[in-house]
Amino acid sequence: MSGEFFNWHEFLGRWQAEWVPRADRDGNGGQTVVPLGRPGADEAAIAAAEERLGLRLRLRLPPSYREFLAVSDGWHVDQMAGVYQLGGAADIDWFRDPYDMTPLYEEHLDDNPREEDVLLAGMWQRALRLETDSDMSYALLDPGDSDQDGEWALYVYKGWSGELPDRYPSFRAYMEAMYRGFHGDRAQRPDFVNATTRAQDAQVDEARLLALRGRYEQALPLLEEALSFGRPRSAVVLNQLRHLLAPRDSRDYGNLVADPRYLPEILPVAAMTPARGEWRLGGDDHWLGMMTARGTARKTAEAVLSAMRDGTHRYAPPGPWGRAVAEARESARWGATDAAWRVLRDALPSWEAPGPLLIAPIGLLADPVLGPLITPERGREILATPRAGETGPAPEPVPDLDPPGLTWLTEPAANRQPFDGYRCVWVEGIDPAGLPALIGEEGAELSAPTDPRKASWQAPEPHEREGVELWEDRAVVAAGRTAEGWAFAFDGHSHRRLNNLFLSPAPAASSSGRAVVVWRDPRRSTPGDHPTAFHLSVAEQGEELYAFTVRGKETERSGAIPEALDPTRLFRPEDTELDCELRVLEALHTELGLSLPRFALTQGRLGTFTTRSWTRAPRTGEAFAYAYIGFGRHRR
Repeated sequence: MSGEFFNWHEFLGRWQAEWVPRADRDGNGGQTVVPLGRPGADEAAIAAAEERLGLRLRLRLPPSYREFLAVSDGWHVDQMAGVYQLGGAADIDWFRDPYDMTPLYEEHLDDNPREEDVLLAGMWQRALRLETDSDMSYALLDPGDSDQDGEWALYVYKGWSGELPDRYPSFRAYMEAMYRGFHGDRAQRPDFVNATTRAQDAQVDEARLLALRGRYEQALPLLEEALSFGRPRSAVVLNQLRHLLAPRDSRDYGNLVADPRYLPEILPVAAMTPARGEWRLGGDDHWLGMMTARGTARKTAEAVLSAMRDGTHRYAPPGPWGRAVAEARESARWGATDAAWRVLRDALPSWEAPGPLLIAPIGLLADPVLGPLITPERGREILATPRAGETGPAPEPVPDLDPPGLTWLTEPAANRQPFDGYRCVWVEGIDPAGLPALIGEEGAELSAPTDPRKASWQAPEPHEREGVELWEDRAVVAAGRTAEGWAFAFDGHSHRRLNNLFLSPAPAASSSGRAVVVWRDPRRSTPGDHPTAFHLSVAEQGEELYAFTVRGKETERSGAIPEALDPTRLFRPEDTELDCELRVLEALHTELGLSLPRFALTQGRLGTFTTRSWTRAPRTGEAFAYAYIGFGRHRR
């Protein structure tokens, strides 16, 4: 910015020519001309001010401020709340910290403070005060915070705000920001039309086309600049880009929710935050009131919020894109999230904008099954894909997220520790929807797609359910289908022990084909030694073929176990528990073709159901004890 020619005559002249009063200053819409500036100060007046301030040849007023004074000796900034008037060369003086701000800022400096914090703490004693009229606000030029071009940083401190001062790298940067603020304050006035507003609106149109052509990175700075001028359409388009770049964030789409063209996409997205229970101020009524104030029928908003909360909402756009969305959802609901994403990726060019203000399929984010699939990387891929009839180069596809096999169960992932205790039933040759009939408790049905972790955490304990015995171990499992075609029922949050009452569900699951059960029970730090245990059982046509259970150094086995799955080969005394677990998981994938979809089980949404007990009733003479401790189970 500094070091280049800046035409202050043109800049200030444009500001003066475009000036209209704010609505709060002129309720009658009058256009009284107010002189914002004054005739420029000559060099002698500027030099006299520098001499009065004690500035020497090597330390003069910063270049952009000197150039400004030569064109206009002061300026009417007219902020809504803040600085109203900047003085001229004869008005400026040192601030001298009359309110003892320096010790307040110095006491917060630690032993290794940031440079910007040190500069801010010393600014109050050094700064030059520019404003002559304000709302308890101060415009302060700091000679101690300067750049290679001799520009001083300008700080605006609003004494009533309780906030840190706003910093601008130079006087020119401050004035350009104030000019943009002047535009933003008046952007909603229908009579506020000029060359600048027309140019910024044209930029929004250009950015919209760039975004639809997949050139979103070029569109972003155009929209950000238009937004800084308060142009009405810029925020809606920019928020769509930002939302897909950070899909877990929330964005405000304003009155767009009331337009029937956009409502099916935007209203469910707006309902995501209150549906997650993250809306605090005033609860649902406040949010519903906001939607109503924006022009949405209250009953419509209530219905959308209810569907978002119970997981029944479905993103259902029309046309070829809508058919691809339905196909992708069917894949994702059973765990094939990578396949689902590929369907969406291939169909993205067919997406059609329902109106000029929508530039991407934002409604995807609100779909309970498909929304979790949109990672920041995939959001960028959506934005980089030409769509809505526009053309351009296709982006490089992002890699799939699911690794093959099972060894990922031992690996930490973003925001998640590796699964510790886990158990799973795989059944060959059936649809996952048939799993509740095979291994579910009486009357069990698959739920709507939900977060498997929350379903498990929130499941009642046996003592909390009528008719359930304390010895019973009914698991809440997520159901889906592996890439190899096995139906699976997975519990990744088991807090129960693999004890002597364990009854494998493999025979019951294998009535029409092969079934496999795996249970890893981690070492527990509880009274009595409870070493890590690992169980495998395989059944077919209702009969167990073979099984083994390894507890520490003890192994129980039955049936003709294939050599590749022989526990003596898989669990070697000299190896670590992790090495043994990795070896057995690799063998299960290689020998039996077992896998699990990582993304669906850790970040996606799957249907769940409650199984029959994994333990049998104690027999006469068998010891059985079970205790519940109130803080022993994490609930959400």
